Amino acid sequence: MMMPQTALLVGILVPLVVACLTPFLANRPLWRDAAGPLGGVATFIAALHVALAVQAGETPRLFVVQIAEGLAIDFAVTPLGAIFGLVASGLWIFAGLYSVGYMRGAKEKHQTRFAAFYAVAVHAAMAIAWSGNLLVLFIFYEILTFSTYPLVTHKESQAARDAGRLYMSILVGTSIVLLLPAVIWVWMVTGNLEFSSGGILADALDPKMAPMLLALFAFGVGKAALVPIHRWLPAAMVAPTPVSALLHAVAVVKAGVFTILTVVVYVFGIDFLSASDAATWLVWLASFTILSSSFVAITKDDIKARLAYSTISQLSYIVLGAAIASNMAVQGAAIHIVMHAAGKITLFFCAGAFYVQAHLTKISELDGQGREMPWVFAAFFIGALSIIGIPPAGGSWSKFILMVGAVDSQLYFVLAVLGLSSLLNIYYLLEPLSRGFFRSKVKEVTVESHPLVVIPPVITALLSLALFFYVDLFADLASLMVAP
Repeated sequence: MMMPQTALLVGILVPLVVACLTPFLANRPLWRDAAGPLGGVATFIAALHVALAVQAGETPRLFVVQIAEGLAIDFAVTPLGAIFGLVASGLWIFAGLYSVGYMRGAKEKHQTRFAAFYAVAVHAAMAIAWSGNLLVLFIFYEILTFSTYPLVTHKESQAARDAGRLYMSILVGTSIVLLLPAVIWVWMVTGNLEFSSGGILADALDPKMAPMLLALFAFGVGKAALVPIHRWLPAAMVAPTPVSALLHAVAVVKAGVFTILTVVVYVFGIDFLSASDAATWLVWLASFTILSSSFVAITKDDIKARLAYSTISQLSYIVLGAAIASNMAVQGAAIHIVMHAAGKITLFFCAGAFYVQAHLTKISELDGQGREMPWVFAAFFIGALSIIGIPPAGGSWSKFILMVGAVDSQLYFVLAVLGLSSLLNIYYLLEPLSRGFFRSKVKEVTVESHPLVVIPPVITALLSLALFFYVDLFADLASLMVAP
């Protein structure tokens, strides 16, 4: 049994080691391509040890350096951090395998550079998950932004460069102009930035100022993609599909909503936020984002664009749970991080499989193609069920718990928002399937077999089903997150 502190160190360093070794394996593509999935396995084993220690009531810690009084580079795993660590490390295994099949099948250039920065991004995500204070979280939040820029611009086309500029201007701009001042404000009123059960602001911040501070965090965390700071996410779909999977499921947007949820639970504190009514405006904004992005998704014919707007909507489920600020709603938000990650990575894997195997990128091109790629369409179906929230897919748990949280807080309009959103999910996620099996072909294609772009989505689709029956570990960690 690995000691929790050792596991914490392994989980943070293994992705960084993979990133550093990858350039030296450029002339040995088999070894280079194996490094990512193997690193994912090692990182996940470490994350599982950490999560089990947290479940048992421990707090794995790793102190690095003291900068000043109240400021330190220090890692301490919260129950929410344990959940995100499992998600980022576990999905890296499948994303690593899928990346090999996609990059080779699509004959992408600069595969070594791609693999190296992919590993750096996972390293940053693990450090964010296990950060012990706002300073460490902010540092690695920025590292995650800069390490994913070369991935977004990987194709080096004009469209990729334009997307990269938008990506950096929004994410770096919001973090410097809004998030950093929020962090400084917390430090000025409390004298420290440590995460603490129950929060650290209740006795330090004037409740009248709480909505303003929350707004700095909500809009400063651009990776959460709230309207109107969401435009970077659809633009980034110009990148290869494995990058889309990284952005939407493994690291980037999950780091955004994880940050907001962490701030609500461990900085503001649920009780303080609820008593001050500081998040009422955020409940309405998250609800608007959920519905507006769903309506936009319906209009998109490009598969990845539709999935991108779906992600914007689903991220706001998590923000909504945080804003409701009740024990049950926050637990639902934490579990939705897991369920959305498994379902959405499946859908993006399928989108990439359509492209690599048949060069199809539009939903209108999928007409009659279901029997040509049955395994991919089956995986897409299961992933869609999880995002919609239909049993026996894992997403049904998190949506149900969010609804219970809304009822507990007497926010009955939220039930209507979530219900309408699910109906829109049904329309825009099941349309590709209905076209694939119930319409005549509009395009004759030659389907090329690429097992490494088919097997990963099938596995992650099965994972979405398994999470319905084996949700206990995540549910336990979510309940510990709100325990006094």
